[in-house]
Amino acid sequence: MTTLTCLGVVLTDRGSKYAVSGGKVKSREQIDAMLAELKSDKAYSKATHNSWAAVLPAGSLKADDGEAGAGMVILRMMERAELSEHLIIVTRWYGGKKLGGDRFRRVQDATRAYLDNLG
Repeated sequence: MTTLTCLGVVLTDRGSKYAVSGGKVKSREQIDAMLAELKSDKAYSKATHNSWAAVLPAGSLKADDGEAGAGMVILRMMERAELSEHLIIVTRWYGGKKLGGDRFRRVQDATRAYLDNLG
């Protein structure tokens, strides 16, 4: 059984809202279960993007969910933090204005909030 930790909305930028969630995982099946649990919440299932990355014993996985490059941003931060057997999901609700390169900074900020919460 996996335990999903949701920090909720951690920042906003020009109308877009970002939330971060995650938990310990050891397999792709656990990743899928945790994503399903997150998306069972109507707000998260209607989000524009649920980008994620995970570092497993068998290797790293990531998915952008339409937010090109976001999964790699999360994965690099996890690798730098030496966080393994873990999944981090950054959720974005699009606010109507394109953020350009700032969207990567917002993904970093959300990921950092999660890592800091592990403390």
